[in-house]
Amino acid sequence: MLRQIYFSMIIYSLFLVACASQSVGRNQPDWVVDVYTRYDKQQYLAAVGSGETRLSADNNARTNLVAHFGHSFQSYESIHEHFQHVMRSGEVASWYNHLDYDMRYALTTGIDILVGAEIGEAWVDRSGTHYTAAILNRQRAARVYTDMVRANLAMIDLLTNIPAEEKYSLNGYARFQLAAAIADMTAVYGNLLHQIGMTFQGIRNGDVYKFEAAVIIRAIPVRVEVIKDPNIDRAGRIQAAFAMALSELGFQSGGSNSPYVLDVNVTLTPVTFANSQHFWSRIEVIANLSNATAGIVLLPFGFNNREGHTSQAEADNRAIMTAERRIMDEYSELLRDYLSEL
Repeated sequence: MLRQIYFSMIIYSLFLVACASQSVGRNQPDWVVDVYTRYDKQQYLAAVGSGETRLSADNNARTNLVAHFGHSFQSYESIHEHFQHVMRSGEVASWYNHLDYDMRYALTTGIDILVGAEIGEAWVDRSGTHYTAAILNRQRAARVYTDMVRANLAMIDLLTNIPAEEKYSLNGYARFQLAAAIADMTAVYGNLLHQIGMTFQGIRNGDVYKFEAAVIIRAIPVRVEVIKDPNIDRAGRIQAAFAMALSELGFQSGGSNSPYVLDVNVTLTPVTFANSQHFWSRIEVIANLSNATAGIVLLPFGFNNREGHTSQAEADNRAIMTAERRIMDEYSELLRDYLSEL
């Protein structure tokens, strides 16, 4: 049902753009100054835009129409981009198969920023400036956006109504993050309905789900396992650096039965350079965040560095210090980006 509504509204809007009347002349029409001299305010929301071309005038008119609602209607783009990030991960996308066709369509299809908005009157003045009116039929918009809100709320319920063992996982985190994005989009639609005189119960702000996502992250332990030669990093500085990077994002480290494991392999080897008066050490760190239960590497990370000094012990120490710094600077950012994409 929703798919047909979306298609019909978009096609109808394009048809009206093609058929909208355009006049050219010296006498400025009244609607350019007050659009409601042409359109009944009880039946329509309307706005005028101008530009050097017809396309720019149409775009400005739509932008001015959107301004009625006090929001930027980029929610479709953000939810579409967010959804594409989710689909890149095989672990977090399994729930997608449980969505019905209309829900999948709403996520995967690019939809106009304001469904049902039409271009009406158009006029070009003697200087070549274009003026157009963008209009939104209140009753038609109420029907369309009410259906969209219902579909979004059903989607949020599907994403968040899951067992505790599934909720407290990266999969659960991804679901609540996506639910938050959909809730933010739905709040915009709720505001639109309010502006045209309609109300819809049960709309919640996305912050509710963002908070739940933060709770999930704090409840997920990640076991950090460092494989190294006994002579390397005896004080556990590399392990501590990874634990601190995880903690910075809300994770707890440890837990012998955690499904998430950060496997770290550290090698430290002396390097000789001809004619060098210094001792050199090369450190290599490979760290893979994995779902141990499924045997899947979720996030690979690695680097190598070379450091020198007048003694081998100090060269080793400097190599470890550099590794600590890079872990703190780079791993936190990499993991933050990964979680953002989820």
